[in-house]
Formats: sequence, structure tokens, C-alpha cells
Amino acid sequence: MGKAGTRVHLSGVTARINGTPIVGDVDLVAEPGQIVGLIGPNGSGKSTLLRTVYRSLRPATGVIRLDGDDLWRMSAREAARHRAAVTQDHSVDTGFSVRDVVAMGRTPHKGLLDRDTSADQEIVDDALERVRMTWAGERIFTSLSGGERQRVLLARALAQQPSLLVLDEPTNHLDVRAQLDLLELIRTLRLTTVTALHDLDHAAAYCDHLVLLRAGSVVAAGPPADVLTPDRIADVFGVRAHLGHHPITGRLHVATAPLSADVAATTGV
Repeated sequence: MGKAGTRVHLSGVTARINGTPIVGDVDLVAEPGQIVGLIGPNGSGKSTLLRTVYRSLRPATGVIRLDGDDLWRMSAREAARHRAAVTQDHSVDTGFSVRDVVAMGRTPHKGLLDRDTSADQEIVDDALERVRMTWAGERIFTSLSGGERQRVLLARALAQQPSLLVLDEPTNHLDVRAQLDLLELIRTLRLTTVTALHDLDHAAAYCDHLVLLRAGSVVAAGPPADVLTPDRIADVFGVRAHLGHHPITGRLHVATAPLSADVAATTGV
């Protein structure tokens, strides 16, 4: 199901929308098999930077390389064989079954009039099994819950057999169990992954490397414990933070509270 060995390197990437600079001179490295999380306040440029990686927005300057090859010099079909994305603005026609949706991931590997082969069917089967959605193969996609839809869209991405997975707020609008289930699943894939995340605790627990953005620029980059310091969180996000180990999982845990409020007074503690 793709290879885990892709190294992603963004060098001096700048992005503009309608002439307005959104992201400026960003360097980023995702080593093979790493999960790299983009974090930052709303408007910091996370989604815009991701768009340059999944080829929705051409960088104004800079280079994005996959294992040394310039992503934007590839044809659209070739690029789609290397990277797959699950974005926030996906749309799927109401009549498609789950299996139909996942099979769309095979498009970059097929000619215009090619029919699905037995190999394609096996890849779709494997993708559905990996996201634990085999049971829903004949269900209509739009009949599923939000968490189930996200799993199906992830299966579609896996059916592309990518070496790079790009995820834009993958837990958005999901309940707490669906969020954790999805993040645990992503950890098991062992694909090079670049993802934007809002939740600092999720970023701390599930990412190998974080890139903290503010106003389109990199504030800090490195292991979660190095990036998510209380002083930096207060400066960038305007909240107090405490870092420790999660009492259940043992992973790095970030607890936050209002920066100026008297928490004891407002909670009655």
C-alpha cells in the first residue's frame, strides 16, 4: 500500500492568494515514515501551506521535493501516484457507494477507458480493511457518520498507494472517539504524513515532528516537547499550558487554560 520511505523537503516556500502573501519562506522536512504536524492559530497559513503540497496552489517561490524530485515539475498524474490528500473541502456525489468512492483512488494508475482489474479490486479491499470499513462497502457514502466518512476518504487516499499522505484537519467535526480512532489509525499506517491539526494535545501525542506557524512564518520546528513549551504556547496561542504525560497513554499531554482568567474562581475549585 505505497512505500513509507519518501522524504519530503519544502525549501523557501512562499504562497500567495489573489496576490496576498499568506505563507512566507517556509522550510520543512518530513523524514521517511514521520508524521509532521502543522500547528498554529487560525489564519497562520497551515491549510495554505498544505495546498502547495497536494498541488492545489502553486508556490510563488521555493521548491517542494519528494525524494529529491520536484513535485511541481511532475505531471498531475505522476504526482497523484506519489501523494494523496484528504482535505476539508471534499465533495462526493450522493449516489456513490463506499466501494465506488474508494475505487476512485485507483484513477491515477489507470488509462481513461481502463476497467478495474482484479488487482485494483484487491487494493480497494485492502484499503477498506485497513480503515476497518469493509462492512460498509455497499453502503451509500452519504449515509455514513462523519467519522465513518473520514475513514472512507482515508481509504480512497490509501488506494492511490501514495508514499506521502497529506491531511488537512482530519479530525474536524468528529466526536472524541472518532477523533482518537482516526489518529490511532493514521499512526499505524507508517506513511510519511504531513497534517494540519488544531488540537495541541493531539499534535503532541500523535506527531513525530511539529512545525509551528504564525502569520505564515515558522516560529519553531522540532519534536513536540521542544516546540510546545508553555512560554511559546502563551505567546502564540494566548493560553496557559501545562505539559506532562497522559495518565492513561503515557504520551506527551498538553493541558490548556485561559491566559488571564482566574480558573479557580470561574470553576468553583
